Amino acid sequence: MALKIRLARGGAKKHPFYRIVVTDSRNPRDGAFLERVGSYDPFLPAEDPGRVVAKADRVRYWLSVGAKLSDRTAVLLSKLGVCETPIPKETPKKSSPKKKALERLKAEQEAAASVSGG
Repeated sequence: MALKIRLARGGAKKHPFYRIVVTDSRNPRDGAFLERVGSYDPFLPAEDPGRVVAKADRVRYWLSVGAKLSDRTAVLLSKLGVCETPIPKETPKKSSPKKKALERLKAEQEAAASVSGG
């Protein structure tokens, strides 16, 4: 069983409230879970201690058993000091400009430099 520590959405329409839950990765986002280990309220100010609440000992236990953190929960729990700060993922090379676009950008920069420099 692949365990995940992730967010489960609750709250009203356009006013979300999230529970930090441990669940099987195959379960739906708001489906069954094994244990609720915390909560996250995005409407509270960033410095408010109630914005992210977590049972640190239970999170560490589930991590030791083999649970994986989702990207967002890793960021939230790292601010509490429960886990290490995740390394941001690099932008894939597929999304970088292609050869013709790079040539066009270079030509536009050269044209702008000649106009402003001359």
